[in-house]
Amino acid sequence: MGEIVGAGLLAHVPTIVLPEADRRELNEGREITLVPGLRQLRRDVFDSLDYDTVVVLDSHWATTVEFVITAHARRAGLFTSEELPRGMCRMPYDFPGDPELARSVAAFADKHNTWITPVDDPYLPVHYATVNLWKFLGEGLPDKRWMSIGVCQTGDGEDHLRLGRALADGIAATDRRVLVLASGALSHTFWPLRRLRDHESSDPSHIFTAEARAADEQRIDWFRQGRHDRVLGTMAEFYRYRPEARFGHYLMLAGALGEERCTAPARQYGAYENSIGTGQVHLWFDRPAGGWTRPPAPATEPEADHA
Repeated sequence: MGEIVGAGLLAHVPTIVLPEADRRELNEGREITLVPGLRQLRRDVFDSLDYDTVVVLDSHWATTVEFVITAHARRAGLFTSEELPRGMCRMPYDFPGDPELARSVAAFADKHNTWITPVDDPYLPVHYATVNLWKFLGEGLPDKRWMSIGVCQTGDGEDHLRLGRALADGIAATDRRVLVLASGALSHTFWPLRRLRDHESSDPSHIFTAEARAADEQRIDWFRQGRHDRVLGTMAEFYRYRPEARFGHYLMLAGALGEERCTAPARQYGAYENSIGTGQVHLWFDRPAGGWTRPPAPATEPEADHA
């Protein structure tokens, strides 16, 4: 029986893959702590924990009529971002995928009243919410499989929880030991272009509003306490601050970890930082000694809509 052996809510901002000199120039001569945070996470978890596959819940990959999960035997190539080609240009990537796990997860779509399609098309685009984390956490570990699941732009909170439940069941139906990464930000409002360059420092005083910063910091505190129930129970309030991808990346993670019944506390890597107005943090949830709470039984209608 497979299991999730660790999980994270991680920042993937383009700044992390810039040369150090460029990062320091943008940050008043200081290194952004997200970079050493990922390096420490690599040492603590990715270089030492026994796992087979990494599943990235990719907040930059938006689908429309279903959830899509990558089912490639291998993904390799050069990545240039259409959003920021000056900073993310011809970045090489090369990692094995996990077609068996992708098909296993998709097989639980009907059980959880959702739609999941595994796709192995070699021309399927890859996104930097996956590639940037792989560069820090997967490069140099050629036997570790990586795969991605996109958010669904027509799905609400309940839909993303259902995807997470199917993910947990799909993993359990295999022999895989899996790390699940929710790749994305907290509050996510950018400064307007003509003002943006005045707010490139990582200092959280540059978060778009003081209210957004307070909302982010409250949720980080709840995560540290293992209060996933508080985060999920206040999603309507958090949506005022436009979390990235409507926080679909975290909601999928929560669905896989037991939702309100998950009490795993977060370990923080690096500081809470600004990225041109948005709130960024690395949080890691270790597998509880007794394992994760199993996902709830399927429902035809949501009991509580987290959208």
